[in-house]
Amino acid sequence: SVYFFILKIPGILILNFLILDFLCLLKCLVAILPFFIPMLIPFDLRFVRALRLIRLFRLFKMGRYSSSFKTLVKALQKRKEELLLTIFISFIILIVASSMMYYVERDAQPEKFSSIPSSMWWGIITLTTIGYGDVSPVTPVGKVLGGIIALLGIGLVALPTGIIASGLVEVIQRKDTQQRCPHCGKEFKE
Repeated sequence: SVYFFILKIPGILILNFLILDFLCLLKCLVAILPFFIPMLIPFDLRFVRALRLIRLFRLFKMGRYSSSFKTLVKALQKRKEELLLTIFISFIILIVASSMMYYVERDAQPEKFSSIPSSMWWGIITLTTIGYGDVSPVTPVGKVLGGIIALLGIGLVALPTGIIASGLVEVIQRKDTQQRCPHCGKEFKE
């Protein structure tokens, strides 16, 4: 029956192959031409090269086929409320820490801590434990307060990690205890 199908409509098959070949050729030309066209025409095509970065989004498709990625997504979905609460608490701590540092350091460094929103830069860098060093407290009270806030930042980084880890453990344990059909291997619905 396959032989009959191929003999019956060979023109459509040839047309399909031609279209696919043309699309592959077009894809290759779009990838290569931005490099060669400036040699012929003085025209800047860097923006076309930047469009090639869009192809990186294809990596997200791989998540459909990865069981470990599915497990991570399930764990994040199970712990969504706790993670949102952690983000909310982090935002409140950021506002309070930046406000306190502004009131402690504004007289000593008026250019660096000029307002509460500008001192939020210091708060974000300190709470996320990055510590660029471009803005730092100079008063003794500011240094002590900065140390306490830096320790809070370590806890804020560790808190979501623990929440996600417990969600992963829960999802993996549930997967291990799920019952499967002995004949086809499909999971029973609860």
